[in-house]
Amino acid sequence: MSQVATGDLLFQEGVSPAEDGVPEPEHSVTVDGETRVERDLAITLGDGTDIYVDLFRPAEQTDVPVLIAWGPYGKHNGGAVYSQFKDESGRTGAGVQPEWISEYTTFEGPDPTRWCANGYAVMNVDPRGTWWSGGEFATVWDEPEARDVADVIAWSAAQPWTNGKVGMTGVSYLAVAQWWTASLRPAGLAAINPCEGLSDVYRELAFHGGIASHFPTFWQHNRLKYSRSKIEAMADMMVRHPLHDPYWASKEPDLTQIEVPAYVIASWSDQGLHTRGTLNAFEQISSAHKFLEVHGRKKWEYYHRPETVERTRAFFDHFLKDADNGVDEWPSVRLEMRRRSYDGAVRIPASWPVPERSIRRLHLDAANGVLTEARPAGPAEARYAVGEDGGEVSFDYHFDEPMDILGGMRLRLWVSAEGSDDMDLYIAVKKLDRDAEIVAFPFANVLEHGPLALGWLRVSHRAIDEERSTDERPWHPHVTLEPLSEGEPVAVEIEIWPSGTRVAAGEGLRLAVRGGDHYTGAFMSRHVESRNAGTHVLHTGGQFDSQLAFPVLAVEDAAPDWSDA
Repeated sequence: MSQVATGDLLFQEGVSPAEDGVPEPEHSVTVDGETRVERDLAITLGDGTDIYVDLFRPAEQTDVPVLIAWGPYGKHNGGAVYSQFKDESGRTGAGVQPEWISEYTTFEGPDPTRWCANGYAVMNVDPRGTWWSGGEFATVWDEPEARDVADVIAWSAAQPWTNGKVGMTGVSYLAVAQWWTASLRPAGLAAINPCEGLSDVYRELAFHGGIASHFPTFWQHNRLKYSRSKIEAMADMMVRHPLHDPYWASKEPDLTQIEVPAYVIASWSDQGLHTRGTLNAFEQISSAHKFLEVHGRKKWEYYHRPETVERTRAFFDHFLKDADNGVDEWPSVRLEMRRRSYDGAVRIPASWPVPERSIRRLHLDAANGVLTEARPAGPAEARYAVGEDGGEVSFDYHFDEPMDILGGMRLRLWVSAEGSDDMDLYIAVKKLDRDAEIVAFPFANVLEHGPLALGWLRVSHRAIDEERSTDERPWHPHVTLEPLSEGEPVAVEIEIWPSGTRVAAGEGLRLAVRGGDHYTGAFMSRHVESRNAGTHVLHTGGQFDSQLAFPVLAVEDAAPDWSDA
C-alpha cells in the first residue's frame, strides 16, 4: 500500500474490497422469516457522497426505532467472524456462542435477527471511504465522521416506517463513534449504548505512558485497509506526532456535551485499550440518565450474551419506545468485584468514581522485595539488565483483612538508568492467593491469564499536571521530553489503569516492574519500539520513597455473585 501525504495528514491507499471477496454493491430486498433484509442500500450524506448500509427491520411491523452500528470492519462480516479468534487453549469464538448471534451480526455490533424480533430496525453501516462506500476514510474518530453519522441518523428518523427515534450500540470502534456522535447532539438520537469505548486516542490507543503501541500498526494494515480510495495512516501519524498535540486533540470529543441517555458497559479486563477511556467518559458525560456496568470478563462474549442483550433491550425499550419497565430505578453504577476468573461479586456504589473509597499507601522495599505499610528507613536498590525478556523486579504484599480494591493506582518510583538517557517502564499488578500463587483473570478479548491492572511510562514523559492529577492517577500532558542524566535518580509517577478486585484475608498483590511487555500475546497492548538499554535501577527507602497508592473499600457482606445478579 503506497502512502500519500496531504498537508500534515498521512494517508495510505486502500485495498479493493474485491480482494477480500466482497463484490460491488447490488441492492436487494429479501425476507428471512420475520426479518426484512435490505442489502447495499445507498444513503446520501450531506455533501452528496453515497455510502452503503444493510438495513434489517421487522417484515410486518412499522413505527419501530432504529439501532445503528457504525464501524469500519465491513457490514458483510457476519457472526462467524468471531471464530477466527482463539484463547490460549485453542478454543475459538472468544467466548461468543454460535447460538447467540445470526449470520447478519456485524463484528462488534448487535444481532439484527434478535432485535427485529423485538420490534427494532438495525442498520449496519460501511462508513465513508470504507469498503465500497464513497469518499475517503480521511480521518478516524473526529467531528467530520460524527457529522456523517448525524446525517444517517436524520435519514433514519425520517423514514415512514420508524417512530422517529434512533439509538446506537456496539463495541470498541462502534462505541467510540457514539461518544463523538452524541457530543454533537444530533436530532433523532434518543439513546446510546457504548460498550468498551476509549475516549483519549493518544493515551489509550496510540501511546501508553508515551510508549508507542503496536496496535495502530496492526489495525491500519489489517483491519482498516479495505477502501476504494484512501484511509488515514494513524500508525504513520504516530511517528510524525509522538507528543500530544492538536492532531491528537482533534480526536477527543467534548464528552460534557453528551446529554442523551446512556447505558455504558466497561470491563476491568480491557487493560491497554478501552478500560480507562470508558470509565473516564462515563464520569464526564452530562446525561441525566446514565448507567454504568463494569464486568471483569471477555468483552465480546459479555456484549453478546443473552442476559446482557436483555438488559440492553430494557434500556432501549424505555428510551426509544417509552416503555414503563423500571429502567429509571436501575442503580446508576453496577460493578463486578473480581475474585478470580469468572468469579466475582456485585457492588453497587452511589456513583463513579466511588465516593466512599479511601487511599491505601504501600512503600516499596527493594531490600526484601515487599510492599510495606511503614516507609523503609534505609535506602536500597533493585536492578535489572534490559534484555530480550525485558528484565523484572517485583514486590509482594498480603492483606490481613478482606478488602475491595476499586479504581486506578498511582505508583511513584525513584529510578535511574545506567547506559541510557531514557527508560520505558512496564508495570503489572497481579493478585496473589494465600500461597502466593498468581490468580489469573480474563484479558485482552480472548486471553485467560491476565493481570489485575497494567501501567506504563516512558520516563522522558514524566512531567505531570498536578491540577489534573488525583490521589489515584497522575496526569501526564505528554508535551515535553526530559532526558535522564547517567546514574542520577529521579522520581516518576506512573498511572496504573482502573481495576475492581476483591481480596480475602491472606491474599495479596504483586507489583511487577519490567523493561518490556508483561503479556506479549495481547496485540492491543504490545509495544515493539523501545528506548531501553543498559540497566534499570529502582531506588527505595530513606530519601527515595517509592510507593503505591490505590483506593480501597471495606467488603460488603452478603453481596450476590455477579453471575447470579
